[in-house]
Amino acid sequence: MFIAAGFLVGLMVGLTGVGGGALMTPLLLLVFGVAPVTAIGTDLWFAAITKLAASKVHHSKGLIDWVVLKRLWLGSLPASISTIFLMKMGWLSVSTGFLKSAVAVAILVTAVSMLFQKNLHGLGKHLRLNDSEHFKHYQPALTVAAGALLGFLVTLTSIGAGAVGVVLLTYLYPLRLPPARLVATDIVHAIPLAVVAGMGHLFIGHIDFSLLGWLLIGSIPGVLIGAMLSSKLPQHILRVGISIVLSLVAAKILLS
Repeated sequence: MFIAAGFLVGLMVGLTGVGGGALMTPLLLLVFGVAPVTAIGTDLWFAAITKLAASKVHHSKGLIDWVVLKRLWLGSLPASISTIFLMKMGWLSVSTGFLKSAVAVAILVTAVSMLFQKNLHGLGKHLRLNDSEHFKHYQPALTVAAGALLGFLVTLTSIGAGAVGVVLLTYLYPLRLPPARLVATDIVHAIPLAVVAGMGHLFIGHIDFSLLGWLLIGSIPGVLIGAMLSSKLPQHILRVGISIVLSLVAAKILLS
């Protein structure tokens, strides 16, 4: 069952960039009964290794935008380190109840973001074409800020690097990043972010290595298949379907 779950989530990550946290963490919580703090820490390493496998396919196709990545990392990596520090010092709660609620909220944010991705893309495109000077002036700073938000969300809940990251980039780079390039850039951004956050959780003691191994056996072939198919399948339909599933999952976590 762990291998099958890893394959399913890996396939979704390869296809859409979404699922490393938004799908795997709820599966670990609701289906396998893993404690929230362990599910989050283990999932960060799962996402990092799974997306690393997919990045090789995207890099070979020349789809990664390194300028955008550097801007995101300027915000996300310091934010991740700061969040780990707050958790380690006890200034940010890691209790079961708080983390379950935080995961549910992060999943809902992910689902809503995916539903409104097309609208945000349209808004970003309108501003880019009609107020290009101002839009491009603030673009780098807003990208760093978006990275900082993602760094906090991912480190606390393991969720957000995929769907929320894609939606933010859709708005910030409506012309520069077509769908395939968008997914590739978002996936590569998540790798060092998940590693930094995962190292913090490893230091705190939140990783189940046996569970991680079984998940990766399924996820690596799944993500490679998804990455090869990502440019051939309708991204919008896939994302609407995932957003509906995520909304139901978030409700289930809150009710449980």
